[in-house]
Amino acid sequence: MTTLTPARSPMIEFDSRSRLTLPGKAHRRYLVHEHEDGTVVLEPAVVLSELEARYLANPQLQAIVERGRANPEKRRALPENS
Repeated sequence: MTTLTPARSPMIEFDSRSRLTLPGKAHRRYLVHEHEDGTVVLEPAVVLSELEARYLANPQLQAIVERGRANPEKRRALPENS
């Protein structure tokens, strides 16, 4: 027979301003997903610049950059500005 034991999850509580404190998670960002049954899921998130997001969304550009990194002897110097 299997005996169920209570989960060892910390109990957290909203404060008067509807904030939560997550132990050991200071200064981290999360996307919040709230389900119909009241379950709240926190998904770790990072902030990217628009340029980084555009690079990550462009496999062709990533391939060009990787080819350049793999073959540094083939790199061309940028022209100097006068």
